[in-house]
Amino acid sequence: MVTLLKGKTPKIKDSDGKVKSKSIASLEQVLLGGIKQWLLIRGHNKDNPLLLFLHGGPGSAEMAFSYKYGRNIEKQLTVVHWDQRGAGKSFSRKIPKETVNIEQFVSDAHELIVYLLKRFNKKKIILMGHSWGTILGTLLSQRYPELIQVFIGISQVVNTELNEKISHKFTLDEATKEENKKAIKQLEKLQPPYSDKKIRQLITQRKWLNYYGGAIYGQKKSWYLIKQIFGAPEYTVRDYIKFTRGTLFSITNMWNELTETIDFFEDATEWKIPVFFIVGRYDYNAPFELAEKYFQLIKAPKKKFFWFENSAHSPNYLEPEKFEKVVFSILKEV
Repeated sequence: MVTLLKGKTPKIKDSDGKVKSKSIASLEQVLLGGIKQWLLIRGHNKDNPLLLFLHGGPGSAEMAFSYKYGRNIEKQLTVVHWDQRGAGKSFSRKIPKETVNIEQFVSDAHELIVYLLKRFNKKKIILMGHSWGTILGTLLSQRYPELIQVFIGISQVVNTELNEKISHKFTLDEATKEENKKAIKQLEKLQPPYSDKKIRQLITQRKWLNYYGGAIYGQKKSWYLIKQIFGAPEYTVRDYIKFTRGTLFSITNMWNELTETIDFFEDATEWKIPVFFIVGRYDYNAPFELAEKYFQLIKAPKKKFFWFENSAHSPNYLEPEKFEKVVFSILKEV
């Protein structure tokens, strides 16, 4: 009963149905910054390189996607999914709102990286971030390059204020082309980059962004992707409720800071580690044109840009086979 209340993750077995001796399949809590937070750690061989996945949002936990996407990557890497402070399984009403800020997330992540490196006896970790996770990953890579082997940014965020202005223009332009009076009326009332007191404006814009394929290419509703998490053994019914609450909790408490402080054009063009970007050709959630422009400015020991031609904001889920091939190719390079 306790296991059912907390969720579980299946063991990794060989072709004979026996648990692989060096494998790890663990769903567990750790204390980071004084707050209990959930980890999912999976890999066929604990001696393999270590990868920490930083989910989007903030507050949009992605642990529950892992049972459908990325299992092949676990054959070559020990993959750690982390439901960050206030997100997914880690959501709690007891989390102080004042601790939901960028600096605290960087601190939590650094504490987690140090813990994982010690636990798995590694000198460096691979960082992979998606959307908001690319902000966190970029900040960590700039601050702690000695701990990070390589950074892989999926749907890289660069400047959040410009991000929202470009995204809004895209939705309004598409609505105008279609002569969608309802969309035009709603979008013309919005004032990007919004504020935490006007978070409903952001929600409205994202509704039309989804409708016009700027978030999930070829789909008009975010439900297409969100429904993929249902059935994840690591999540309970209660966790799905926490998933929804955590998203709103995190966005509301962090939005102003995100739109006022993040500008990697100015703050993060010099990299001491290899950096790779994976970007959807139709992404207007984190506009592809900003990621492309930023990439051109970056100076790094090694850098590479991968276009995903049939994706918008989630190429790792919309083109999973290509995503796996790209990740494996990156591993060969570093």
